[in-house]
Amino acid sequence: MSFQDTLLRHALAAAAMGFHVFPLRPGTKIPALHGVKSCPRNGVCSTGHVGWEQRATTDRAVIERCWSAGPFNIGIATGPSGLLVVDLDTPKSPAAQDKDGCSRQGIEWGRDVLAELCVRTGQPVEQVFDTRAVATPRGGEHLYFHAPSGVELRNTQDALGPLVDTRATGGYVVGPGSRTPDGTYTATDDREPSDALGWLVQALSPKPRTAVSAPVVLPTRRLDAYVDAAVRAEYDRVAAAQRGKHSKTLFIAAVALGRHVGEGNLSSTTAEHHLLTAAAHMIGPGCDCTEAKVRRTISDGLRAGASTQRPSRPGNPTAPATRGAA
Repeated sequence: MSFQDTLLRHALAAAAMGFHVFPLRPGTKIPALHGVKSCPRNGVCSTGHVGWEQRATTDRAVIERCWSAGPFNIGIATGPSGLLVVDLDTPKSPAAQDKDGCSRQGIEWGRDVLAELCVRTGQPVEQVFDTRAVATPRGGEHLYFHAPSGVELRNTQDALGPLVDTRATGGYVVGPGSRTPDGTYTATDDREPSDALGWLVQALSPKPRTAVSAPVVLPTRRLDAYVDAAVRAEYDRVAAAQRGKHSKTLFIAAVALGRHVGEGNLSSTTAEHHLLTAAAHMIGPGCDCTEAKVRRTISDGLRAGASTQRPSRPGNPTAPATRGAA
């Protein structure tokens, strides 16, 4: 059996378990489907870009057609699959291990961190590991759980502790059978995923926002044409940002909109809303971006832009050239 046939077999096996799969570029963890910037706006995208999460499928015919075209690695979209996957990582270097504080605690990797969390919270250690598991090429492990209904869990980084990330709505993991330069993803426990433990769900559930942190956002259509065009341009810039340039692109866009905020032509709440929406794709596997980091970058950029002098905008010669950040 060829490696391509093996990948097809693994993709079909994942789909048979109800996992929604999509192709990753051969030998990588990067989606093989086109992104927003290169979207042809035809076919499945005729009414707008459709990303990997929406195109992930359990349809056998679609999977066979896709994997007959090449030796694609297997992406499992955790959201549509109803999964919560806990990613137990290993330090990338001794320096990183020391930075995480693991070496000083006698903790070597994410599995130890999760076990220590169980001990501290009075949870049975063996229970959290009693589920489907996949070994990663660099010595880590993915623990698969059925996500609870009625609670939208999102991706997290270090929310449970150093070297422990999670993937849920908006995320994906590399499925077993996939191969990268570091090695092959291998199922070490091929059972049906267990239901996510209550304490784990509680620890990862989004915290309720106060009225102050969730103000009413003015829709773009209520902005004047000039500012509307600026918002749309910066939204597109951020939405098309390539991996490795996320923070820089997001900061530049935030500075640009911050200038309009400083002039009093755009509320900081509206600017933040559109930038956060455009930056949603940045939070996922293979990227250091977290929601907290994205929000901080936007806040810093808006503040910098609001305090930057610029010429008055067209059609408003009496607008103040600058206004201090709030």
